[in-house]
Amino acid sequence: MSHPQHPGADEASESPEAGATSPEALTNASTRADRAAEPVAEDRSNDGVDEGEEDGADAGAERHPKYGARIRSFVVRPGRMGTGQVRALAELGPTYILPFQPAPMDYAAVFGRQAPVVLEIGFGMGAATAQIAQSLPDHDFIGCEVHEPGVGALLKLIGEHQISNLRIFQHDAVEVLDSMIPPGSLAGVHIYFPDPWHKKRHHKRRLVQPPFIAKLVTHLAPGGYLHLATDWEPYAQQMLEVLSADPDLINTSSRADGYADKPSYRPQTKFEHRGLKLGHGVWDLVFRRRER
Repeated sequence: MSHPQHPGADEASESPEAGATSPEALTNASTRADRAAEPVAEDRSNDGVDEGEEDGADAGAERHPKYGARIRSFVVRPGRMGTGQVRALAELGPTYILPFQPAPMDYAAVFGRQAPVVLEIGFGMGAATAQIAQSLPDHDFIGCEVHEPGVGALLKLIGEHQISNLRIFQHDAVEVLDSMIPPGSLAGVHIYFPDPWHKKRHHKRRLVQPPFIAKLVTHLAPGGYLHLATDWEPYAQQMLEVLSADPDLINTSSRADGYADKPSYRPQTKFEHRGLKLGHGVWDLVFRRRER
């Protein structure tokens, strides 16, 4: 988890807000999955650095020698809260929002069972996340999103549909990965419709870069999968290049172009459907970690 993120079930779902990290108004790194296939018209918030951030602003933060910028999974943007989202945060947040703490998670303690765990980075307004969790009840899901309206919208859906196999981190996904997700423990990772940062000078802000993918791979179990989707073809090409270059990943696609058919578990949103009717493309990529 780009276009205004997965619409939730209330009025805030129609606003062009994005996802991030931080209390007042964050929009998360990577996604707006419910606005897929409208590449130019929508605002996209996420995975890079803040638009106002100047080079060198994060001195001392984690940086990569080639790509420079600190790996960060969000960008800060304002957003408004609907009454349903506010109520869901107050009533369901204490149960379904996991506190960030620098210690490895015990999945069995969190979910009350042993099951494959899938991490989603940037779930936007959470509609697709909720549908996937409902369609795969034998899996447990953890969603990272800092955009508070999106968190509230997903909590509202959890309450309405009694979704028990889903938990939320309202925190930067990179810090969650580094501090709380045990290495080799994830069955899968989802990143849907991350911000493509259209301008060439902003490409360094894209979430899908070799250092971040290498970080994700270390948290996948052998055979675990990485599923990305985008509606911006140049970004799809970069994703394919980055994933194909990682020595620990194998492309599951047999297609000549290297892209995957949309897996049945990923719902097609109304925005994606509308974009496809207008001739816009959507590209899915599914890679697996090599068995050792």
